[in-house]
Amino acid sequence: MASGYNAKEEDGHRAGAAGPGESASRSRKPDNTAFKQQRLPAWQPILTAGTVLPAFFIIGLIFIPIGIGLYVTSNNIREFEIDYTGTDPSSPCYNCSQSYSWNSTTLCTCTLTFSLNQPFEGNVFMYYGLSNFYQNHRRYVKSRDDSQLNGDLSSLKSPSKECEPYHTNEKPIAPCGAIANSMFNDTLELFYIDPNETRTPIPLMKKGIAWWTDKHVKFRNPGGSNANLTAVFQGTTKPVNWRKPVYELDSDPENNGFINEDLIVWMRTAALPTFRKLYRIIQKKNNMTPTLPRGNYTLEVTYNYPVHSFEGRKRMILSTISWMGGKNPFLGIAYMTVGSICFVLGVVLLFIHHKYGNRNNSSDIPS
Repeated sequence: MASGYNAKEEDGHRAGAAGPGESASRSRKPDNTAFKQQRLPAWQPILTAGTVLPAFFIIGLIFIPIGIGLYVTSNNIREFEIDYTGTDPSSPCYNCSQSYSWNSTTLCTCTLTFSLNQPFEGNVFMYYGLSNFYQNHRRYVKSRDDSQLNGDLSSLKSPSKECEPYHTNEKPIAPCGAIANSMFNDTLELFYIDPNETRTPIPLMKKGIAWWTDKHVKFRNPGGSNANLTAVFQGTTKPVNWRKPVYELDSDPENNGFINEDLIVWMRTAALPTFRKLYRIIQKKNNMTPTLPRGNYTLEVTYNYPVHSFEGRKRMILSTISWMGGKNPFLGIAYMTVGSICFVLGVVLLFIHHKYGNRNNSSDIPS
């Protein structure tokens, strides 16, 4: 005989008159569904020695070689750094650091001498570094007009209020905002001193240092690429701390105005108060000689960027790169550390399982 099935009867509901208070309890009880009654099929892994130990050993055997490879690759990258802030009285840049300010009308130059103990092969990247400069401050990051930087003529004449107080100075400021106003403007020149004490200038490439998307998408000159920038920027003024207007940043029309790559690099704000930004590229000439041979060099600095007011520091960095980027041993150390911990834990757990596992299994056997 077939019997009828009623889900409500299974849950304690009976046909007939409802008892007192039954309607209130029924409203609070979840529906009799697999989801609400937690009857959905589930997979719960059972951790045993046969699954945990191989996992630890496999992770260790994979991570340790990867970490060693990353660490060795990072150590093969050549990097040299020199501080030219000039806070120490013995520094060649000490006088410039003490006397120079944004309002200075005369240029201050200083020369630093250094040596490279090892040659630099391949393309060499020259960076400038700043410390104690908080480009990540919220109001600083917002102080820009992306429409103006993208070549919008209306924004050129009427900058965004986000740029205040650097949006007008009797005339509209182009480019406006605190980021552009504080643009790094030191001039760095590198010379190689051969054994005959002859100074040879090192050619520095100033194009190709910005991201392609920034150069060709986010930053554009108003009026198009072939426009007369002097006429286009007529009626605007330079940022307060700049020495010259934006249309005089470079004699090359493909690197002038809002598409100047020094400006583009600076406008990409850093996340930490100590950072470096790409300044120039030293391209390798041929495979027979290193890009920067071992020997003595001089760095000539036109000291335009004061950092004394915020107790900052400035430095110049020379570096090569590899397939993983610049010098950064942290990733290799992290891989080796995680792999070593997993491998050691695997050995310890294997010892514990070998020593105490059989004892636990024998205790479960009934006498």
